[in-house]
Amino acid sequence: MAEILPFHGIHYNPAQVKDLAKVICPPYDVISPQLQQELYQSSEFNFVRIEYGRELPQDTGTANKYTRALAVLQKWQEQGVLTTDEQPAIYIADHSFLFRGKKYRRRGITCLVKLEEWETRTIRPHEGTLSRAKNDRLNMLWTLEANTSPVMALFEDSDRKIAARLDSAARGKSLLGVNCRDGEKHRVWAVKDPGVIRWVQEYLAGQPLYIADGHHRYESALSYRRARHGSASSGAGLGPFDFVMMTLIDFADPGLVILPAHRLVRGLPQSALDILRTALKICFSVEEYPLDKTGISRQIENLLAEGENEVNLVLYGLKNDTLLRLTLKDWNFVRLMMPYFHSELYQRLDASIVDHVILEELLGLSHDTAGSFLDFTNNIQDAVNRVDERETQLAIIVNPVKPGDIKSIADSGDRMPRKSTYFFPKIPAGLVFYRFK
Repeated sequence: MAEILPFHGIHYNPAQVKDLAKVICPPYDVISPQLQQELYQSSEFNFVRIEYGRELPQDTGTANKYTRALAVLQKWQEQGVLTTDEQPAIYIADHSFLFRGKKYRRRGITCLVKLEEWETRTIRPHEGTLSRAKNDRLNMLWTLEANTSPVMALFEDSDRKIAARLDSAARGKSLLGVNCRDGEKHRVWAVKDPGVIRWVQEYLAGQPLYIADGHHRYESALSYRRARHGSASSGAGLGPFDFVMMTLIDFADPGLVILPAHRLVRGLPQSALDILRTALKICFSVEEYPLDKTGISRQIENLLAEGENEVNLVLYGLKNDTLLRLTLKDWNFVRLMMPYFHSELYQRLDASIVDHVILEELLGLSHDTAGSFLDFTNNIQDAVNRVDERETQLAIIVNPVKPGDIKSIADSGDRMPRKSTYFFPKIPAGLVFYRFK
């Protein structure tokens, strides 16, 4: 099954960069233009210059954000801003954060994992991807020859053996510590003991890994590997590009927070939404609730919780000052609208019902055209605000996916619709990374 390796991690040199909170950044896929600008201004050494640099009007095929990222990386290494660990290690990464008033700590193992084609079932995806994001990361690989941010993957530690071993390994002095201004904290330990590394390797070798976040990064790494070998089945031997950096997290980790991706519909003629109000009653029981403007987020959360174990949706924007709660009338009727080649696990997901029944069948938004009319958010209040501010017309609020659903879908060989999950918070880029040149 999964094959993991230690690696010579590259990270900021604490002797030169005193405040790591100013230099780490989110992964590329959540960096908006505004956030990118703020990160550039926060420090001349902010990792955004490598992870997701600015595009310029004069960019060409040979001078662009990727070549600039390479130049920055090389310069920082030469200046000693970035340092490389002499001894290979696996890295324990603790991420502490506050969510809805409660403190959490999520622990991961950052290491190299041997790339495997999907068909081997060693690495299992759970969600669909977009080609544009894959192309961006593939360009990064060709230019930088580095994994700048890790793929997040999940494993099972039902007997808590790895947890106990990591607790023991993390008792010493940490390699890196970061206290961020938003209350998040990071601590990283380098585990260099060959005995501990071997034990972790052997324990994880008996099971598959499940990609949680970073499907695009993994698929880009696969494409790069195939190209470097000349074919997917080349027998030329393993190279450093046959591995990808991952942070591995236990399915049962108490800090594993999975948020839903609520759908936001925009740009439709009002007549389409008027028709939708009537058409919904074909498939759903529709209950109307007067809007509680003093606590709309809590009201929506309570409505969603009433049907936690069944399809249960809340719509905002179809009727003034009213929330609509939708539950299925007849599953056997609704499943006729679902793609037959998907598993029943897939078909019963809230996101699948929304995408195939409401968006595709009732609104006529196909998989290819939906992107022009669709946006996503993991925050209920943000969804409500964007409807109120007329930035979007309709918010479709869904329940979060459970970790067990991710495993079940992946084990069945299926994938959830794209944007079904949001793992909170994202693993930052710039703590430790891997260069395979």
